Amino acid sequence: MDVLLDTCGTYLLLFHLFVLKAAAQCSKHPGGENIVFTRETLLLNDFPEGSEVTFQCASGYTIDSGSGVSKCISGHWSALDLRCKKKDCGLPQPQPHMRFNTSEGTLFGNHLKVTCDEGYQIRGSSFKQCLFSGWFGTSRCEVVTCQKPAVVAHGRSLWDSQDGPRYGENIHYVCNEGYTLVGNSSIRCGKGGDYDSGPPECKVSFVAGTTGDGNTTNTTSAQDVPTISATSQGYETTTTSGTVPPGGIVTTDDRTTSKSATSAPTTTTLSLRGRQDGAVDSSVDMGHVPVVISVISVTLVAIILMFFLHKFLKRRKGSYDTREDLKPELLQFQNL
Repeated sequence: MDVLLDTCGTYLLLFHLFVLKAAAQCSKHPGGENIVFTRETLLLNDFPEGSEVTFQCASGYTIDSGSGVSKCISGHWSALDLRCKKKDCGLPQPQPHMRFNTSEGTLFGNHLKVTCDEGYQIRGSSFKQCLFSGWFGTSRCEVVTCQKPAVVAHGRSLWDSQDGPRYGENIHYVCNEGYTLVGNSSIRCGKGGDYDSGPPECKVSFVAGTTGDGNTTNTTSAQDVPTISATSQGYETTTTSGTVPPGGIVTTDDRTTSKSATSAPTTTTLSLRGRQDGAVDSSVDMGHVPVVISVISVTLVAIILMFFLHKFLKRRKGSYDTREDLKPELLQFQNL
């Protein structure tokens, strides 16, 4: 009987200890907002009385306050004092000619817009995002370039680089000898990759000469177009704009061109004397005047030929005359 009582007492004691131990063990800690277990805590399966668990902030968050440790006491976890806040990426690393729009903010998950200064264009992403490792998104600002300068007939540009002009650079043009530059002498590469104006043109120059009385003529504009007209006293020239003095030398790129040793063979020089001289220079190209002279000459030749033909036919008719139309008195006189 005594042995039976001792055995029962032992079992009751063990059962009591087991119940007390089970009641003192804690369940898995629930954690907190933006808080996760550390690697060491993740390996634990049981949380007996007095055990501790540690926490850390989630990705993209940093510790604001607290230690991140909680302890199992009487089957309950002590209060967790860890507080986490979003990571602040701050401003991105400055880059040449680049600006950032941070109106949305610089905290974890926010975006910012990337822009470039005038005359520069973005290469890469135009947005960056704040992640746990910092700003994500690669971009850079490159200067805008224009195409190589256009080729100008009878002239050239002074751009000698193999690369196209960059934003803000000027291209200068010059014309060959005997030609005048019409338009802007320089063009500028703009912010959009286009020039601010088209290239200039090289027009044939007007040559100054002297008149018969020794006076020097004025050089007229390359846009004056001369018109030759015949008068009773000779020839005169008029222009659509500007003034051409008597005896002046006029050159245009539309109707006439100037022949010289240094000029292109596409030009001819007109030299006309005014009404005062009453003569035309032998080097003058009269335009339609040769045609008029040719017509007059052909007409004169035709009239002369018709006159001689008429005389020939009249003389031939006389050689076959039968005298039937003569009066009897004349016939009697001839028979004597």
